[in-house]
Amino acid sequence: MLLLKKMMVWPMTALLVLVVAACGSVEDDYEVARFDRVGDELVMNGVISSSTPIDLRAALDENPKIKRIVMLDVPGSDDDYANLEAGRIVHERGLTTVIPSNGIIASGGTDFFLAGKKRVVVKGARIGVHSWSAEDYTALDLPKSDQEHDKYLKYYKSIGIDPLFYWYTLDAAPPEDVHWMTEAEMKRYKVGTQYTSAL
Repeated sequence: MLLLKKMMVWPMTALLVLVVAACGSVEDDYEVARFDRVGDELVMNGVISSSTPIDLRAALDENPKIKRIVMLDVPGSDDDYANLEAGRIVHERGLTTVIPSNGIIASGGTDFFLAGKKRVVVKGARIGVHSWSAEDYTALDLPKSDQEHDKYLKYYKSIGIDPLFYWYTLDAAPPEDVHWMTEAEMKRYKVGTQYTSAL
C-alpha cells in the first residue's frame, strides 16, 4: 500500500477531480508535509516525504507539550519507509491524531493517522484508501503469503491496527483510484477511536 504512495500522490484539488471525474493523473507539483504549531496542537498539511520523520521529531522536540496532530490535507506519501517511520514516532510518543470536519487524508496519510494512540474523526472528514502498485505489478497480483506484504502487516500490528484493514484497502480501490470510506467502514475497521460532530 505504501509503495503506491511513491507513485500516486494527489493534492486536495487532484483528489477532488479524481472523485468527480473518476479519472486523473499523477500530480508531481505538491508541497512536502509541514507541521505548524497552533496553540497546543501541530497542524499537518502536505505529502509525507523522506524528510517527514526528521521534521516531525524536530517539531515535537521544540514543542514537548504537544499531544495532538490535526491533519488538514495529507493526500499520501512519496517515501513508504519514511511514512512507516513517521507513523511509529506518532505511536511511540502516544500522540492523538485528529481529522477535522474539513480534513482530508488518503493513502499514506491514512496510514499516518492510524498511528495515533487516540484517533479522532470529526463528522465530515474524508478518509481515502486504495491498493498499491510497483512499476510492473500491483498488490493484488501477489499471493497473500508474498513477503512484499510483510512490512505493511508488521506496521499495522505495531500500531495496534487489525491486519484485516490492510487487505480491505487492497480490495477497496485500484492503485489509480481512491475509495472514500463510509462511516460504517471506519467503525468496522476501528479507524477512529472517537467519532464526534465537532471538536
